[in-house]
Amino acid sequence: MQIWTYRVSPFVASPRLKPPDWSSPFAAEEHSLLPNRAASWTPGEPVLRWSSDFRLRSASVSGAGAGYPEQLLGTEKKQRKSVAGVDQEELLDPKSLADPDSFFFEFNEVQIHHKVCQHTEEVIDIIQGPHQESKSPTKPARIGYPFILLHGFGASVFSWDRVMRPLAQLTHSRVLAFDRPAFGLTSRTSNSKSDAKPLNPYSMVFSVLATLSFIDSLAAHKAILIGHSAGCLVAVNTYFEAPERVAALILVAPAIAAPIISRSATKKNQLGMKTEIKDSDSAANTGKNPLIRVWKMVSYVYIYIAWAILRMLRGMTDMIVSLYKKASSAILRSAFAVMLLRMIMDKFGIMAVRNSWYDASKVTDYVIQGYTKPLRVKGWETALLEFTIAMLTESGSKPPLKDRLSQISCPVLIITGDNDPLVPSWNARRLSSAIPGSTLEVINNCGHLPHEERVEEFISAIERFLEKVFSGGPT
Repeated sequence: MQIWTYRVSPFVASPRLKPPDWSSPFAAEEHSLLPNRAASWTPGEPVLRWSSDFRLRSASVSGAGAGYPEQLLGTEKKQRKSVAGVDQEELLDPKSLADPDSFFFEFNEVQIHHKVCQHTEEVIDIIQGPHQESKSPTKPARIGYPFILLHGFGASVFSWDRVMRPLAQLTHSRVLAFDRPAFGLTSRTSNSKSDAKPLNPYSMVFSVLATLSFIDSLAAHKAILIGHSAGCLVAVNTYFEAPERVAALILVAPAIAAPIISRSATKKNQLGMKTEIKDSDSAANTGKNPLIRVWKMVSYVYIYIAWAILRMLRGMTDMIVSLYKKASSAILRSAFAVMLLRMIMDKFGIMAVRNSWYDASKVTDYVIQGYTKPLRVKGWETALLEFTIAMLTESGSKPPLKDRLSQISCPVLIITGDNDPLVPSWNARRLSSAIPGSTLEVINNCGHLPHEERVEEFISAIERFLEKVFSGGPT
């Protein structure tokens, strides 16, 4: 058997032919005769013709790479990008993803997606699957106040689907839920420096003013605010912004840091008053001692120096915090942050939804699709990053919220699951102790989402609260 070796050259190769000697004056003539010689092929003379498809033919014949024609031709298909199972190659405008019962309300150049349920609508559980259907309340309490529902971080109007109609039927009132900016189907702003706007759409102030605007849109003097998790922050801040517009607060798994000491603070204050009286008496007895007077003068000097140092450190701290906020904003607006966010959502997004339930086996595909639907919206990742930046750069001029909880005077109901993995039930108990006259309801065998996982218990808890507070009708 003969083994033939061929060089890649623009002529027809034959074992009887040699490459032309281009140094010879007859090289051009000899080369022009090569095709004719190849054309006069005789049986038994092996001829290999070089052609443009030689690489593909040889691969197909040999079998090596026969199954990878796209790679051989350089036309390999790119793998489509996805996050939590959602295709990221064809992101859409929020309105194109809206449901038949969706509405959009423009507030400060932002199209806010929301839904409204009337008490005349038939109560139908829209979730199909193993979930137990929610029943219509048997004894409707005619409250007269509309409800505004405020979802938590990473959620949307979808999370209220199972309770909107039962609440409307229970109270014979309108129930409205809206998507806060950066979530659901509310429009995303494209300005990368949105925190420099007069009203940052991703700020707490924007959500509070939007909530009050929706109360106006319902032509209501007051409304009952129901917040879940981080949505409770919006509800409570809305109360402090306009307490006359809030008839009651219902806080579900509230992500509000409760003060460690609440009731004991009063006793501590009283003890401090007694101590102050004793100190004043002792000062009167020892004020004539000259050594004590000298010691007091030295103490005043030390106090003044310490006060000056603290002021200087506070100024440095403000400068450091300002630089930190600017650096954090720059990092969160980088391409690396976008890539990292996509990776986190892809790896842990669905897991976070399942872990929020006490019984993760009841989390259906319908629920997962409802939570991942906003990932199909253009600019969802940059909006989430802008929301994070807004939280980091939020002004701290007002006293912390936990220090103002005792000032809430409207009726308050706190609902929590006994097995909440994100906001423990003990935090809800402390929160209830810090808010005067509040009511606490703990739902057994329930996680972070009582309004999704335990619908009937959730509606029953609200019904008892409303009958207790509004038994005499609207106030």
